[in-house]
Amino acid sequence: MPHAARFRILVASVALFTIVTPLLFAADGAAVGRPPANIDCIVVGFVGGFVRHDNPHQKPVQMARSLQRAVPSGTYVQVFENRRRKTAYETILRLLDRDHNGRLSANEKSQARIILFGHSWGASATVMLARELNRAGIPVLLTVQVDSVAKPWQSDQVIPVNVAAAVNFYQPHGVIHGRSQITAADSSKTQILGNYRFDYSKAPVKCEQASWFDRLTPSHAQSECDPRLWSQVEDLVRQRIDPEIHAAANSQPSNPSPNSGFPGQQ
Repeated sequence: MPHAARFRILVASVALFTIVTPLLFAADGAAVGRPPANIDCIVVGFVGGFVRHDNPHQKPVQMARSLQRAVPSGTYVQVFENRRRKTAYETILRLLDRDHNGRLSANEKSQARIILFGHSWGASATVMLARELNRAGIPVLLTVQVDSVAKPWQSDQVIPVNVAAAVNFYQPHGVIHGRSQITAADSSKTQILGNYRFDYSKAPVKCEQASWFDRLTPSHAQSECDPRLWSQVEDLVRQRIDPEIHAAANSQPSNPSPNSGFPGQQ
């Protein structure tokens, strides 16, 4: 085969690999594309149930896209299906490996700024992932659980010591309802911001694009589509992403009171 023809084949192969690889990666559970060159903060979210990571009607996906548009350029935001926790873990390790030598140094671990959030099974996945990061010696800034439901072999109650702060939003109604309380494995290491109860029997939320299963568990479904709730989640995440915003928020407390719902919810 002539050298020119071989060269054209090589160029075409490289181009195809460049195009296909991100698509394959996305199909494995990633909702957001390529990382920025210099990553300052990693935000990982998990959708609940059997929802796809890129479902545009899901509030975790919508929140991730909102964060992408609003947060500093060094922030990497990605949403996974809850069953893709291993992929999420491997993605975090890859992003933290700044010198690309295949292993994390103590310095690379200490510089990690990671935020985890999720709904339903996805909320439980945040705690499971935080524990895996703890075993690897990697700190987590914040975990956010929204109507957290653990799979039979999981436990989503105790937050590991590598997590600086954790918050839990839940609703108490229906066959499927969230965990009402999370606790810290070590309260001197982890601040529990609160366990915030909201009641859709008193203030129902209309969910567009509801599935037949959502109609069987209406309150749990409303915890996923409630814009006020997810606005609170996004505010908490943004506060941790930008330390200056976080400091301003601490000087003017706006977080809801534990066990009483969030602002505007009675």
